[in-house]
Amino acid sequence: MTNSNQKGKRGEREWSNFLKPYFPSARRGQQFKGTPDSPDVIVEELPQFHFEVKRVEALSLYPAIRKASLDAGHATPVLAHKRNNKSWVVVMYAEDWVALVQLSEAVKVVRERQELEDMLS
Repeated sequence: MTNSNQKGKRGEREWSNFLKPYFPSARRGQQFKGTPDSPDVIVEELPQFHFEVKRVEALSLYPAIRKASLDAGHATPVLAHKRNNKSWVVVMYAEDWVALVQLSEAVKVVRERQELEDMLS
């Protein structure tokens, strides 16, 4: 196994460990699915997202997000990237980000409406 493969697996473990406090099912994907198009990290609570992980110093952004998009099928591609001594960053297509924000705002409105109904009853 090459050094690059080892670093890739290490990055996938680091990303899944980052997610675990929020999504306990987070785990490396390739070792469980064994197919080339499986996500690098699987999160059962987030089946709508396809995670591609890049743990490199110099990221070729557009080829990486394109690979995630091609592999994602009907899921939303998400690129997780980390350089040494830096924080994780997430890259998404702008349209997917807008949809996520709109959904978040809709959930907020529903919660506020429910709180108001609870106060009035």
